[in-house]
Amino acid sequence: MSFRETFDAHDWNTLEQEIYAVTEAEVAAVLKKDKISLDDFKTLISPAAKPFLEEMAQRSHGLTKKRFGNTIQMYLPMYLSNECQNICTYCGFSMTNKIPRKTLSDAEILKEVAHIKALGYDHILLVTGEANRKVGVAYIKHAIELIKTHFSNISMEVQPMDQEEYEELMEAGLYAVLVYQETYHEATYKVHHPKGKKSNFHYRLDTPDRLGKAGIHKIGIGALFGLEDWRVDSFYTALHLRYLQKTYWKTKYSISFPRLRPHQGDVQPKVEMTDSDLVQLICAYRLLDEDVELSMSTRESETFRNNIIKLGITSISAESKTNPGGYTAEPESLEQFEISDERSTAEISEMIKKQGYEPVFKDWEIFA
Repeated sequence: MSFRETFDAHDWNTLEQEIYAVTEAEVAAVLKKDKISLDDFKTLISPAAKPFLEEMAQRSHGLTKKRFGNTIQMYLPMYLSNECQNICTYCGFSMTNKIPRKTLSDAEILKEVAHIKALGYDHILLVTGEANRKVGVAYIKHAIELIKTHFSNISMEVQPMDQEEYEELMEAGLYAVLVYQETYHEATYKVHHPKGKKSNFHYRLDTPDRLGKAGIHKIGIGALFGLEDWRVDSFYTALHLRYLQKTYWKTKYSISFPRLRPHQGDVQPKVEMTDSDLVQLICAYRLLDEDVELSMSTRESETFRNNIIKLGITSISAESKTNPGGYTAEPESLEQFEISDERSTAEISEMIKKQGYEPVFKDWEIFA
């Protein structure tokens, strides 16, 4: 059993037609409900829901506050390597980009850790390109074992793996895995991933199932907005979330909202996602599920991140570097993409406090 059966039971074009056929009367009817279904979610991400954005935002704020209180979880990505064996048209790490490649040594990893700990972080996200030979399971396991005494929570965003490999990394101290499908439109996916292991659409689609079977504590999913119609991709993400929650009910889940950002070998978005579109989507996810964690990275602008704090987001990064060694070394290796919000951790923390929220750097300790 896997999500593939559920996925195959839905047709992209049919879903697209249904979403764009929604009327304002249908949106109004959905917003009167206490519980939101997947069909209702489809209604809330439609163009017809735009006039109801203020109502959706207020309800999203209330649900988030009830479940998560006045807290925002802080995390930081640490890039271990930009080596990659895939061709991805939208990524600076793509194998075809002639860039300096770097994989951190033990000493370099610990130097990065010392800097990150000095900023107050206790949640770390390990990131690499997808290169099994140079940064495979053995390298990642060693990195986890090297740093696990420094962090209470270690997550990773690396190449998809087999169930047994995830189990091995969990034993080493891994808590959560983020794996984005990029787009659920199979033909478009193949256009943007023409070579490498990542070109296998179904292997990537089945990754959360392998994680669930391994018993991972938390799984993060999402789509890269700009490759395809964000509304249809978001419905498939919600469909995936619901399937996972029912099948692997002991696992926690998070949703991220990456939009295409400038990078080496730039690809222009096929479909634009405006700021108001993204607000609509965040609110729709919160109305669908008051327990799911919603995460916002430094891809987004200062203004947008300031305004989204009260609308449903539960975790946020700050001061992110997207190249290996980026916190303590000169930028000798290329970043994966350009960040937009370049404020310091202290500045982001102060912004959160001014809005009446508490930045949480450890689940049981508030940053002072």
